Amino acid sequence: MKLNLIKPIVFFDLETTGVNIATDRIVEISILKVFPNGNKESKTWLVNPEIEIPQDATDVHGITNEKVVTEPTFKELAPKVSEMIADCDLAGFNSNRFDIPLLAEELMRAGIDFDMKNRKAIDVQVIFHKKEQRTLSAGYQFYCGKELEGAHGAEADTNATYEILLAQLDKYNDIENSVDALSDFSTHGKRADFAGFILLNDNDQEIFSFGKYKGRTVEEVLKENPGYNNWIQNADFPLYTKKVLREIKERMSASKQTMTDEEKLQALQQKFNLR
Repeated sequence: MKLNLIKPIVFFDLETTGVNIATDRIVEISILKVFPNGNKESKTWLVNPEIEIPQDATDVHGITNEKVVTEPTFKELAPKVSEMIADCDLAGFNSNRFDIPLLAEELMRAGIDFDMKNRKAIDVQVIFHKKEQRTLSAGYQFYCGKELEGAHGAEADTNATYEILLAQLDKYNDIENSVDALSDFSTHGKRADFAGFILLNDNDQEIFSFGKYKGRTVEEVLKENPGYNNWIQNADFPLYTKKVLREIKERMSASKQTMTDEEKLQALQQKFNLR
């Protein structure tokens, strides 16, 4: 089955120094760009993370410090990565919870802004888990009938993820072949940030998901305790989470200014009996 696309979609996979979105780094990135006409473009880079790769991470993906010491840093690669994914939807395996958040952190760390406002995200793992409850290798065997050679290599995992999604569309007639529908189906819940520190309630209001203000709206908390935002901005939170909070605060300031102007107008109307 051919994927029904309106615009290009990028399947990608990261191999990293660990699983902490805020502090770990990319050591390999593979991108498979699929165009609406079915054409594909792919690129894989090894990356010098500029920090030590722990042995337990090397045990998973096989990438050693010696292997990447002469490779470009992500900051050097960031413009190429940003250009390749520009105006594209994104897809991956466990990408909503890990790959997209970590990629956003790396891009922002390199001085390149990243936003999901005009993108959709498809997490093939979520579709898989909702339907079969398995791992990537098992999923490749289940859906494609093939052994996944080179598992935990970014390029092999990226291509396997793309093939699995196509097979899922062939297998499940109740999953609509559109990026919007696949994005909705592969999302566990509505988040304002990637890491899940800020969620959206039933009224699409941003709420905190942690700490003493858990469950309360961000706007309410920032009005009550303006210093809470400053604490988060200076603490070890993901850059994208900090960005979302800054945007909410800016929105609140703009709204407050608008309210102030309206109040001034009402006062003038009352003063001159224009109402």
